[in-house]
Amino acid sequence: MLRRLNADQPTSFVFTPANQIWAEAQMTKFPEGRQASAVIPLLWRAQEQEGWLSRPALEVVADMLGMAHIRVLEVATFYFMFQLQPVGQVAHFQICGTTTCMICGAEDLILVCQNKISTKPHAISENGMFSWEEVECLGACANAPMVQIGKDYYEDLTAEKFAAVIDDLAAGKVPIPGSQIGRYAAEPAGGLTSLKDYDVGKAAHNASVQLAVDLGDTVKRIDGTEVPLLTPWLGKATKPKVKPKAKPVKKDA
Repeated sequence: MLRRLNADQPTSFVFTPANQIWAEAQMTKFPEGRQASAVIPLLWRAQEQEGWLSRPALEVVADMLGMAHIRVLEVATFYFMFQLQPVGQVAHFQICGTTTCMICGAEDLILVCQNKISTKPHAISENGMFSWEEVECLGACANAPMVQIGKDYYEDLTAEKFAAVIDDLAAGKVPIPGSQIGRYAAEPAGGLTSLKDYDVGKAAHNASVQLAVDLGDTVKRIDGTEVPLLTPWLGKATKPKVKPKAKPVKKDA
């Protein structure tokens, strides 16, 4: 498949201050002269910030790492996890279409996307909110069919449940990720058959889903302010300075 940069490009790209700190910290993981090894995490961070990778973003990453622009373009065009065109402002849906998900109903999920978003993959919906694509195996076969939305997996889907997820996102809500039939992680759909006495702490969600719930917005674009920027290899934690939210002004009764 031919992958090219989008014809329409912004004039510039700048990491948010917190993401800039994060990116520079990643570069310190590697020996002097080997900073190019950080190219994938920096490209991923740029995509998480903007939703897709523009030419200016590629060039900023290349300049930070001392790489030729064409080398970074080679990386971005090789890996399909990088989006080279704009995506929906609210969410980009990645539908797993590989064997297990296909057998369990992935084609029905694709029909939902075609009906609610656009007839073709990578095309943005008329309201600008959503886009979609079919992807190869995302490794959640036990909970097929599934969709990756932003950073999270939505599993055990049916066409009806997936349509409801899209409707909730359109309404400004954020559905809880993970299994959509209530099972904990990848436990058997029919209930446990072994390790029945194993205590998982009776948490409401597994660790991945719990973090998404704690953040409060699973489709939020990462800007570096979500959690402290830890750099344990430097023996310290780096946390960006974030302006506190303004307190509401109390009106006189």
